[in-house]
Amino acid sequence: MSSWFDILGLEENSAEDQQGIRDAADLLQQYISEEEKAGIPRKRIMVGGFSQGGAVALYSSLAYEKQKAEPLAGVIGLSCWMPLHKQFNGIKVNTETPVFQGHGETDPLVKFSFGKLTAEAISKFNKNHVFKSYQGMGHSSCEQEMSDVRDFIDKHLPDTQ
Repeated sequence: MSSWFDILGLEENSAEDQQGIRDAADLLQQYISEEEKAGIPRKRIMVGGFSQGGAVALYSSLAYEKQKAEPLAGVIGLSCWMPLHKQFNGIKVNTETPVFQGHGETDPLVKFSFGKLTAEAISKFNKNHVFKSYQGMGHSSCEQEMSDVRDFIDKHLPDTQ
């Protein structure tokens, strides 16, 4: 399955499309750079995604080697995982960017246990990480999750007016 990158498997020890993940992170960083060139400071930029898009958002914002020292306003990852998680020991990670991670407890595609492992890994280096689980939710979203996302955005990207 391909979208942002090839998914070779969705288990903790599955092989990963390392080049595809890095290419997707490059693309997301290009989008962020374009916003900066348009006059939007990084502290006013948030990225996020669902499933594979959330995986790219997490990796590109937190563990990507080319990530700038100035953190983004936040990153949102829904029903996702941290790609290339085994390489964390050799990567200088971003410890400041606020992170919201939401995951359904009955997700049949990206298993809840994989989302929880991602949350545990991120929490080890990022004190600004929030993980919320949603009982009965599969590989989708729900009203409570969207409310939690809205609260996260309001907290970390307040209205400037």
